[in-house]
Amino acid sequence: MQNNGKKKEFNGALAIVIFWMVFIIVIFSIFSYNSEIIKKNFNIFKERLADPSGSDNETFLPDDNSFIEVVVDQMPRSDISQNPGSAQETSPPAVITPDTSAAPPAASSQEAAPSASQPVQMRDRAIYFTQVNSDGQILQSRVTRRLPVSQSPMMDALNVLLAGLTAEELSRGLINLIPANTRIISATVRGNTAYINFSEDFLFNTFGVDGYVAQLRQIVWTVTEFSNVHDVQVLIEGMRYDYLGEGIWIGSPISRQSF
Repeated sequence: MQNNGKKKEFNGALAIVIFWMVFIIVIFSIFSYNSEIIKKNFNIFKERLADPSGSDNETFLPDDNSFIEVVVDQMPRSDISQNPGSAQETSPPAVITPDTSAAPPAASSQEAAPSASQPVQMRDRAIYFTQVNSDGQILQSRVTRRLPVSQSPMMDALNVLLAGLTAEELSRGLINLIPANTRIISATVRGNTAYINFSEDFLFNTFGVDGYVAQLRQIVWTVTEFSNVHDVQVLIEGMRYDYLGEGIWIGSPISRQSF
């Protein structure tokens, strides 16, 4: 029994020795077979230690003792960017500025103030007020006002009419019989008829029937001075009334011939 135990210990020790011998032989064989690759990698390692800025793009492979170039996205190094003949020369990053291509050009001083260089176009407009002659007759009196040209000439003329008389016109004995505080809400033309929408102040005239007739004449004569207007439909606060005052018909368009 004792001899068998010693024999097992000897066999175990022999197996360990054989294992390490085989291991050393295998390592030595691998090192001998790849000595060139190991030597090249060792030289590269020494070059990198000596020059930290060396190439990072070369990696050796252990299959055929050759190497491939691995392209890596990197910021250009100072030594490359300073070489004007290098194929990898990189332009400096572009400075991004706001896009002003769609912005309109700044207006010139002449465009900014057209009124200073270009006179405002003016045109004479006929406005009708009222005058009482020596016989007591109520007549229409035509005056001329010079007004700026606009897209709403009829409204301009009516607003001047409601604004009243100048001092010179008053000195000539002209009067305005359109009730005070009357406002024009809207004025439009459809066909040959002007639709004039007044505030409710237009309904009240302190001069009686003659006053109502005179205020209507002032409106109709002033508006029909425009060649495309033949008659006028009076509206009060957007509504059509049959009569103004005491029996003066305004339920349909009225013209100069209506009086």
